[in-house]
Amino acid sequence: MTGWYLMRATGIVSLVLFTLVTVLGIATAARLGPRRGPRFVTLGLHRSMSLLAVVFIGIHVTTAILDPYAHVSALAAIVPFTARWRPLAVGLGTVSLDLVAALIVTSLLRRHLSLRVWRGVHLLAYVSWPVAVWHTIGAGSDWSSGWARAIVTGCVASVLLAALYRLPRPGRLPKHLAAQVRP
Repeated sequence: MTGWYLMRATGIVSLVLFTLVTVLGIATAARLGPRRGPRFVTLGLHRSMSLLAVVFIGIHVTTAILDPYAHVSALAAIVPFTARWRPLAVGLGTVSLDLVAALIVTSLLRRHLSLRVWRGVHLLAYVSWPVAVWHTIGAGSDWSSGWARAIVTGCVASVLLAALYRLPRPGRLPKHLAAQVRP
């Protein structure tokens, strides 16, 4: 039973950390940083939180495989939609995990890849995060409780607000594009 609780707890913590990593990634891409101090602080925090998120995701997946009540095989943790229990929800978690694995591999090989390739693969984070949210909603046994819904809602709101802030506004567009937007 301890494994079940550990799996649930690390799942929620993983989502919160993954959300923070996504928000920090958006902030880094927008070149936002602390008002006082260098911008590399945001990048360093993004990298550190990413590593912590990967650790918790690893614990979450491992406990799901080891827990006899979860019915998640090692194959289902790697190959999407092969789980016996809630194959869609678990499969979405697997898709998110596979995308995160691609992010990790390309980040580790970044100096050997072109910036264009690395960025292209890194954009998968914008797919992986919402898929992880849907996994949480579909597979999370705590979804019916108010606290779990509040955490997921807070995560979604955080990423949406960061993404909305990142969207171009007329005052932030290059001159040639801003002229087309103004009335």
